[in-house]
Amino acid sequence: MEISNDSGTKKPKRLTSVVWNHFERIRKADICYAVCVHCNKKLSGSSNSGTTHLRNHLMRCLKRSNFDVSQLLAAKRRKKDNTISLANIGFDEGQRKEEYIKPTIIKFEPEHKKDEIINFGSSKFDQERSQLDLARMIILHGYPLSLVEQVGFKVFVKNLQPLFEFTPNSSVEISCIDIYRREKEKVFDMINRLHGRINLSIETWSSTENSLYLCLSAHYIDEEWTLQKKLLNFVTLDSSHTEDLLPEVIIKCLNEWDIDCKLFALTLDDCSINDDITLRIKERVSDKRPFLSTRQLLDIRSAAHLIKSIAQDAMDALHEVIQKIRESIKYIRSSQVVQGKFNEIAQHARINTQNLLFLDFPVQWKSTYLMLETALEYRTAFSLFQEHDPSYSSTLTDEEWEWASSVTGYLKLLVEIMNIFSGNKFPTANIYFPEICDVHIQLIDWCRSSDNFLSSMALKMKDKFDRYWSKCSLPLAVAAVLDPRFKMKLVEYYFSLIYGSTALEHIKEVSDGIKELFNVYSICSTMIDQGSALPGSSLPSTSCSSRDRLKGFDRFLHETSQGQSMISDLDKYLEEPIFPRNSDFNILNWWKVHMPRYPILSMMARDVLGTPMSTMAPELAFSTGGRVLDSSRSSLNPDTREALICTQDWLQNESGDLNPSSIHSALPLLIE
Repeated sequence: MEISNDSGTKKPKRLTSVVWNHFERIRKADICYAVCVHCNKKLSGSSNSGTTHLRNHLMRCLKRSNFDVSQLLAAKRRKKDNTISLANIGFDEGQRKEEYIKPTIIKFEPEHKKDEIINFGSSKFDQERSQLDLARMIILHGYPLSLVEQVGFKVFVKNLQPLFEFTPNSSVEISCIDIYRREKEKVFDMINRLHGRINLSIETWSSTENSLYLCLSAHYIDEEWTLQKKLLNFVTLDSSHTEDLLPEVIIKCLNEWDIDCKLFALTLDDCSINDDITLRIKERVSDKRPFLSTRQLLDIRSAAHLIKSIAQDAMDALHEVIQKIRESIKYIRSSQVVQGKFNEIAQHARINTQNLLFLDFPVQWKSTYLMLETALEYRTAFSLFQEHDPSYSSTLTDEEWEWASSVTGYLKLLVEIMNIFSGNKFPTANIYFPEICDVHIQLIDWCRSSDNFLSSMALKMKDKFDRYWSKCSLPLAVAAVLDPRFKMKLVEYYFSLIYGSTALEHIKEVSDGIKELFNVYSICSTMIDQGSALPGSSLPSTSCSSRDRLKGFDRFLHETSQGQSMISDLDKYLEEPIFPRNSDFNILNWWKVHMPRYPILSMMARDVLGTPMSTMAPELAFSTGGRVLDSSRSSLNPDTREALICTQDWLQNESGDLNPSSIHSALPLLIE
């Protein structure tokens, strides 16, 4: 637009947009042109044409240069934001609407601190850094590698940063492997600097293609007395990996991380795993730790898997009754007329429950328990309903209702216990003993039932439980003893209920076991004081002891000269009063505070309390299936698969995202 002055000459309007920094305005006759200073292209320069077409040209033109386009983007964004209010602002204010203000953003880069502020306006685009950021995003959120080839993603990135050059899947995969190697070095250094021991959990995964995997994770309590978990390996098992070769696979992983001589406990998810497998692992590891026998290398089976397994046994035994209840609920909900008739009968029978009948989700056994519990509240209404509706054919007998009532009571206990197990992302080992003892006591009582159906079901459940108890009762009890709220008193209480007249024998086994383990730590403490132990380890190094002809003397010295003073550390703990029970008690903080008072016992407590007594993820607690790898990950080659899954775990822990649901849901898994 041109403005006439008093003298009649025409004076061009002042150009306020930053776009004109890149164009030269030329007038020929009555036509104005805008000539790009980068490519000399002519565009309309009339004031009536605006500047949008000039910005669009610059976005395309500047793809061939490294010029920073953030200024243009910021001005365009502010113009869009101010469109609504333009009618209400003055001319001077309108002139300022495109003035440039440098934006600041948070840049995601591994080398920078989490909250570091980067001035985007002064930075140049870095293709290599962006490629690594993309790889980290794919790893962290479990996206498929094929994301980089999807049209929608390409359009989004191209509009966001036209300078970004897309690379094929193979290049992104290489970037992911590079990140894996760097992160693995960090985890390796951190684990090998630990002063405590390492506990290893082994989970079995599968895929929709029926492939099998082993997931190995390290559990430990760090120097700040915080329980930690690091995924170490995700091993693909092929047809050559028979059961006999599993110990070799696991030992190879231990050697790879150099933690075979630091292993304290081995936790597996299945109680039916052959004992020879764990025995061979324990023998190989014990060869490197002469002060620890295979007895001290704890062999643990997952408590949560046990609870889920015996819950499944109960529902399998009640299968026909459960199916009748399902059919009854389906019929009642089949029409509003039937539903209304049933509600009328329930009201007449004075059933005051607020719960509504619903169908369970069979792959979630907790939902089956809730369905049974609700159906039992309407038991009287179901019995009366058959008299008013001859079409209703899924009637339960009184005996079947009694079975349903008893089994629902069993399931209620198991649900409550599983809620405790899954209520904490990394529960310490001390919480399991009282819960498992309650199951033991109830199973003994259920087996005594006069009803053959219930007693036979309970006997099957108890047989499975006894196999677990024979392996895990001592580690469970030792962990409970190291809880200052319980000590030996809790063991004495539960064993008297479980074993009756023979309780003293079993109590003595726990007492002897904890003293034996304490003596091992006392010897190791002596070796550390004398400088013959591996730095950063609570157990002696075999590299030195193999040529030390006086290592037998060290044992003799401990047993004859210092044994009493070392044992008194344990005795002092057991003889002091029980710590009061309260809801906000933090056992790790208690041991952190009392570490100077119990220097040797605290060393042992750190390893015992860090032992994973369960390997089940919280979101799988009530699922009837197991972990199934999704097709995106299962289609990858084994090395890439392991790199992506392990690095995802490490990056999530590094970012401080410790929300259980977010961590586990990000893992590439399905639930059977």
